[in-house]
Order: sequence, then structure tokens, then C-alpha cells
Amino acid sequence: MQKMPQVRKSGLIIQEVDNEVLIYDQETNKAHCLNQTAAKVWNYCDGETTVAAACSALSRELETPVDEKLVWYAVDQFAKDNLLEPESTLPAFMIPGMSRRQLVRNLGLAAIVAVPLVTSIVAPTPAQAATCQPPGASCGTSAQCCSGLCSGPGGTCS
Repeated sequence: MQKMPQVRKSGLIIQEVDNEVLIYDQETNKAHCLNQTAAKVWNYCDGETTVAAACSALSRELETPVDEKLVWYAVDQFAKDNLLEPESTLPAFMIPGMSRRQLVRNLGLAAIVAVPLVTSIVAPTPAQAATCQPPGASCGTSAQCCSGLCSGPGGTCS
């Protein structure tokens, strides 16, 4: 039986919020938001749970039939975002890069409710986030100034 891959543990800050999981990858400075379905698949990526057991459990939790293709679609997104352990192997039958549209076309309209979605953004490094303009520097908004005050003609940090 095919087992779920193992999610990466090192270099990730993981926070569960409501029905979603937020992941910050310290190695790539990317933030990922897993919707409810992707978060549930994420929880089964322990390297031990079988795909069949994950599908069965997900079907109960989401109250809709969950096909293996849906699970592998989520896993493919995790793999693309480097969220799996390097030694994790994905099945040969998996279609890499399958779009949500293709997934829904293959699984039917019932899949729309449970389509796993991983949204990713590049987050600034701490040094980039802390960069601000010193007093006397030109500015366009108060957010650009260390003091938080942009004033005067032509915009100058106070």
C-alpha cells in the first residue's frame, strides 16, 4: 500500500488558524496558507498513514467522497513548495502540475467543495521588513519613515 509522504519539519514555522494552516519557510522566506482540505491532507503526511486511510478519514471529515487524485493534488502542491522531506517519493502515476481545473474535470463538481489549495507569497526577510527612511529623508507615505511621520512639502521623514 502506498504511504503518504513525510512533511518537512526543519526550517518551518507552522501555525494552525481556524481550519487553515499557515506555514513560514525560513529557508526560502515564503509564507504558505493551506485551506481546510490542504491542511487536513498535510496532517496525514506523516510517512506512515496509507493513502487509502487518509482518503477514508478525509471523506468522513469533509463529509464528501475524497478520491486519491485529490490527495495527490495537495501533495504535489506541497512538493512544488518544498514542504516535503527530500527523501519523500511521489507515485509514478501522479500527473505533475495538474491544475485545479483539470482536477475538477477529472473528479466532477463534487470535488469543488474539497479542492485543496495552497496559496504562497514571498515574505520579506527581517532586514528588508525593518528597512525604513531616517529623519530628513524624502518619503511618499508615513509608512516609509522610521518615525512613522512623513510631512512637509515634497514629503520628508520627521
